[in-house]
Amino acid sequence: MYRSAVICILCILFCLVSVRINAQPDTLFPSDKEASKQTIALYRNLHKLKKKGFMFGHQDDLAYGVNWRYQEGRSDVKEVTGDYPAVYGWDLSGLEQKSDNNIDGVPFKKMRQYIKEGYGRGGIITLSWHFHSPSGALKGAWDTTHGTVSSILPGGANHKLFKEWLDDGAKFIASLKGSSGEAIPILFRPLHELTGSWFWWGKNECSADEFQTLYRFMVYYLQHEKKLHSLLWVYNTSDNFTTKDEFLKRYPGDDVIDMLSFDAYQYQDPTKSDFFIKNTNSLLKTICEIGEEKHKLTALGETGYEAIPYKDWWTQTLLPAIGSNKISYVLLWRNHGLTSWDNPPKMHYYVPYKGQLSQTDFINFYKLDKTLFEKEAAAENLYQ
Repeated sequence: MYRSAVICILCILFCLVSVRINAQPDTLFPSDKEASKQTIALYRNLHKLKKKGFMFGHQDDLAYGVNWRYQEGRSDVKEVTGDYPAVYGWDLSGLEQKSDNNIDGVPFKKMRQYIKEGYGRGGIITLSWHFHSPSGALKGAWDTTHGTVSSILPGGANHKLFKEWLDDGAKFIASLKGSSGEAIPILFRPLHELTGSWFWWGKNECSADEFQTLYRFMVYYLQHEKKLHSLLWVYNTSDNFTTKDEFLKRYPGDDVIDMLSFDAYQYQDPTKSDFFIKNTNSLLKTICEIGEEKHKLTALGETGYEAIPYKDWWTQTLLPAIGSNKISYVLLWRNHGLTSWDNPPKMHYYVPYKGQLSQTDFINFYKLDKTLFEKEAAAENLYQ
């Protein structure tokens, strides 16, 4: 009888442990095992939310739009749809130069406030960083001097300088606090478009080992030295891979990555070519398969069609490009307005403003059940 009782108790204990494991599997924890509770909640809720649809994001959305800058409450997305984007993209480039403004001219003081506003309404924040090159600052991130990455790795000539840059970034990220003083969770997308060859961390500028070492050093330094535990780390390539192996060639490891993504822009006339649809859909399928295998989130990190000259681009091009792939979000690039770097100047924007050619189709896109903007994202209580 005693033996039977012991066996019964052991069985109950086993079942309880099994229930706990099934309810909270390791795969539902971010790569940072010391992540804040809000960061853990966001990570888990993003896994759940992708079954419902994908969130819509926009770079620099609150700072400026076509023909306006720094006007409280404004957003080209909101003025067309009545709702803000669910995901807000910002860039940290400029911190490493001790600049008051980032690469797009946005003052960091304003950026901090915009990030707090978006988070306070229930939106999500993602940060990229177009690091200036320590080997050629005049070219910014677009310096392609070979050996730059090796120079900032431990033991390299510029390693101390790079740590100082990370210190500046860490200080800014640590200043991003919610209304209760909690650290705002961030989808952090550094060293993006890494399979391209236009940035100093690109595939022709450093080896796979050097890139992986650099990425892992950044994770280590910001987590363990700077004690930042509000970051979900995003591995972000260009759209120039074709296989899983190509996508993962520079992958720094499951233990430091939370999300898989790539950037893909429309360049061909969609009425004459379906390349963007087919290629983007295929690549999303590839990373979603990897995501399922590795239990990672997925996203379309950047996309867009400059000046959106095709009126039905949203529902007839972008939507089928995403297709049935279960991604967390799609982020459209910024609405700069008239450029100063083109000769002659031209309009540079990626979401419609009021009266723009694709406005009606964008509203139709907004109304779809699977496209989630800020009101719908906020209703999911992503940080709880």
